[in-house]
Amino acid sequence: MVKEKGKIVMDDQEIGRAVTRIAHQIVEANKGVDKLVLVGIINRGVPLAKRIAKTISSTEKRKIPVGALDVSLYRDDLNKKGKYIKVRKSNIPVNIDDKVVILVDDVIFAGRTARAALDGLKDYGRVSSVQLVALVDRGHRELPIHPDYVGKKIPTAKREEVQVNLLETDGADRVLIK
Repeated sequence: MVKEKGKIVMDDQEIGRAVTRIAHQIVEANKGVDKLVLVGIINRGVPLAKRIAKTISSTEKRKIPVGALDVSLYRDDLNKKGKYIKVRKSNIPVNIDDKVVILVDDVIFAGRTARAALDGLKDYGRVSSVQLVALVDRGHRELPIHPDYVGKKIPTAKREEVQVNLLETDGADRVLIK
């Protein structure tokens, strides 16, 4: 289990409820699941997308495709952080042309990662629409990008850090503010 300093603002039960609520909101807003593809932004967006897809699949009795998108090369700060960025392999296992892509990330802050993800999706096809999920919305947007589905809004100071831990990547489910 991960031991970290900071204030826990979401525990495993709250994360589970947020994932369930988001899954139901996605199905309701899209009047079903016919054209849905979930794409998690690497790293922690991927396990969240898989959890949401599993919840949707269990209630709708249909398998929902899930992909993973690395946005490293689409970042607008690549020149500044280039040597520190680790490029990972994206994997979108289905054709996304004319699909509703649900982009999933753990935290939305400035909006720059979501913008990079939108740029990255273009390489995989022409979607009919994109919707954005964030487990945590901490505010402080620099771009006019806002999530369609949010697990929890957590007001933060810019100097604070929001850390999402997930069982699949960190050994525990929780959200901390440091």
